[in-house]
Amino acid sequence: MAAFTDLKDRPVKETVCLFDVDGTLTPARQAVSPEMLQTLLNLRQKCAIGFVGGSDLIKQQEQLGTPSTPVTSMFDFCFAENGLTAYRLGQPLASTSFLQHLGEANYQKLAKFCLRYISELEGLPAMRGTFIEFRNGMINVSPVGRNASKTERDEYEQWDKQSGCRTKFVEVLRKEFQDLGLTYSIGGQISFDVFPNGWDKTYCLRHIEAEKGISGIDYKHIHFFGDKSFKGGNDYEIYEDSRTIGHAVKGPEDTMRQLKELFQV
Repeated sequence: MAAFTDLKDRPVKETVCLFDVDGTLTPARQAVSPEMLQTLLNLRQKCAIGFVGGSDLIKQQEQLGTPSTPVTSMFDFCFAENGLTAYRLGQPLASTSFLQHLGEANYQKLAKFCLRYISELEGLPAMRGTFIEFRNGMINVSPVGRNASKTERDEYEQWDKQSGCRTKFVEVLRKEFQDLGLTYSIGGQISFDVFPNGWDKTYCLRHIEAEKGISGIDYKHIHFFGDKSFKGGNDYEIYEDSRTIGHAVKGPEDTMRQLKELFQV
């Protein structure tokens, strides 16, 4: 690993670049390219960098890290599960739990409803298991199942676009569980996230703001790059937030192009 200057000594002052993972740094659920890693390395020499993704740290390690390089050493800030699991310069920060917030009884009602709804869906191109993935800060619901192959994910994505499956599913959940204070966020190819209001990707910004008390840095320029920046997408809230400078991207190649234009990396 290259050596990096202290956060306060990076040449582009009071600036941090945050990135969504799937569709922004990597193709959906695939590994990062050597070109992207080099771009991030160059960028990190100029300003602070971090990722913010809905998945847990294990999945982000698979996509961004290597067997010999932990992902927590590759970024200054690592925000797994929207920042509910967070690392700063390789060290863990305090985490929060979805289950503690919701309570076991409410969680079971929600989980059973989702499973029953999926079991009654007609026309699914495949059903492959792990329909609800329980995470520290949310649940991830997938009608096709997270065990689907790449081909099956692609097929489901096309079917979902035609049928509006995820959009309809979310509408039903909003109505059924309106008293629980939950947000539903469609992202990636095959699933959507469910989490308490305010626990979207903007959650990670409290860690960035806390940096003022830790290192004295007041990050006035928080750039965010994401491919799901449209309303209902899981990058929308942080992309639109008044504290960030949002950059909508079309994929990893576009992310690199924009970084070269903005930061000459």
